[in-house]
Amino acid sequence: MKNDKKAKEPENLPFEKALERLETIIDKMESGNLQLDEMVKYFEEGTALSSLCEKKLKELEKKIEVLVKDGHEGKWKEFKSDDKKSNDEDSDIGSNRAKDSLL
Repeated sequence: MKNDKKAKEPENLPFEKALERLETIIDKMESGNLQLDEMVKYFEEGTALSSLCEKKLKELEKKIEVLVKDGHEGKWKEFKSDDKKSNDEDSDIGSNRAKDSLL
């Protein structure tokens, strides 16, 4: 069990806190004042935080797509993440098709 409060599970962090922590980690790593074992520890934590931020952004983007496709009524529909989707489907988020649906 870890005693470091900052080592708590990243999935429990709100997006803003995760991003703030990630920026702090980047600053520390770029400073060049870390020992190798510290650098590896921060790299591992940063990787987990980066994945969390990316996941949360994708989920929010899909919620926005659902909102827009719902006839602009302003009702939020809960999007349930389907981890079984192919990467091709996820890449459609940034495609022209997805952008056109927002217009």
